[in-house]
Amino acid sequence: MKRNLHLLLIDPQNDFCDLPAGYLPTDPVTRQPLAPALPVPGAHQDMLRVAGLINRGRAGLSALSVTLDSHHRFDIAHPTYWIAADGAPVAPFTEISAADVRARRYLPRHPAGLAITLNYLDRLEAAGRYQLMVWPVHCEIGSWGHNVHADVRAAYGHWEEAALGIVAKLAKGSNPWTEHYSAVQAEVPDADDPDTQFNVKFVRTLAEADRIYVAGEAGSHCVKATVEHIADYFAAEYGPASLSKLVLLTDCISPVTGFAPQYQAFLQAMAARGVQLATAADVLPELLANAGHEAERA
Repeated sequence: MKRNLHLLLIDPQNDFCDLPAGYLPTDPVTRQPLAPALPVPGAHQDMLRVAGLINRGRAGLSALSVTLDSHHRFDIAHPTYWIAADGAPVAPFTEISAADVRARRYLPRHPAGLAITLNYLDRLEAAGRYQLMVWPVHCEIGSWGHNVHADVRAAYGHWEEAALGIVAKLAKGSNPWTEHYSAVQAEVPDADDPDTQFNVKFVRTLAEADRIYVAGEAGSHCVKATVEHIADYFAAEYGPASLSKLVLLTDCISPVTGFAPQYQAFLQAMAARGVQLATAADVLPELLANAGHEAERA
């Protein structure tokens, strides 16, 4: 009997990939090569391994889901939102706390945003998962950087044609008032925005699989946050043993520069809970065997 093997690919987008020059098109407006806004070292090779796994094992894959970081230029985690006390711009990779805002070291550019900003920061810090980080403007909706890595997009396109299926695409991050690392819930959900609340329907779809292979970027942030949320839901709803169906493809995930310790701690914590750690080469035989079952049935 063919097994339900699901590949969950988190944010495999140009802005997160350390792409070589041959992958960089020319901006028709500036006439300069486009460049990733937030490249993760190793991500390009990660995506080539993912694409190779899909291409070689596509007949054994039952489902593919791709999450897409999807931001506006104006966003609480972008420099466009903030101004320093002296009126200077706030540089990317600046951490901002509620105390910083109350001390007026950093303020939202729009004065009317002060109350909502403080409310957000207080709730974010109370959750204890992340402190607000100002990132470079990235994965802006409609931009080249928002697009999926070319090899991955080609590979899953071939899967769609061969399987007569559809790769599920899940956008997240378009609410400018909350960070949205996790693909299944914003860091501070907005009661008035269902897209920021826990995506029970999608997570239950994942739970139907026999295996959920997880790859993507970045391991220190969006992969980490997504898998933590899924693991917590699985454990609560289906029992701790259900976490064994989650498989992190460790050679298809990399952390943001400077966040390797957080990524390694995440891997260790997940392994301790029963999540499997594997490489693309490790799981390829499972996909090929599953493809064989499909051929037998045909």
